[in-house]
Amino acid sequence: MQYVIVGIGGQGILFSSRVLGHIALSKGERVIGSEVHGMAQRGGSVISHFKVGDYNSPLVKANEADVLLAFDQNEAVRNMHFLKPGGHAVVNTHAPAFAENPSLTKWMSEREARLHTVMGYDMLKKEMGGRFLFLNVLILGAMCGAGVGGVTIEEVLEAVRALAPAKFVEDNVKAVNLGYEGTK
Repeated sequence: MQYVIVGIGGQGILFSSRVLGHIALSKGERVIGSEVHGMAQRGGSVISHFKVGDYNSPLVKANEADVLLAFDQNEAVRNMHFLKPGGHAVVNTHAPAFAENPSLTKWMSEREARLHTVMGYDMLKKEMGGRFLFLNVLILGAMCGAGVGGVTIEEVLEAVRALAPAKFVEDNVKAVNLGYEGTK
């Protein structure tokens, strides 16, 4: 399984990679990954390449990602070229019209790829008082809700419980479940 996880600095992309790594390692699978930090500390692009299985290189080539997890819809567009034909993109959107963009829908259709959207910011505003710190695990929950990524919601919840700081465990669990229930 090859993942590309994208967003902007401060969204928790690296924690999401740690959660996926924890799950894979607990199953005895091989994990390899690499992070590319742009101007992460100033809200710039952050990309994590993450592979589970028998791979030698940590970088995912264009057209080879099974799953693109995008914490930001603009970063999704910038990195869609990583998605393989038949792959799945799980995208946090702030504008519902994003999924209706004619160029995007044509591109996805031609590749027989699937777009799964979640209105993460809206959900976190409504259900968690605008605490966007939990967007990362909400996206992992959305991935499970879409039935993609090769992990179960139970595995994600167990990993989040094991890795999150104790004072944030319950909030992380709540956000995972919000994403799981809110995927389109």
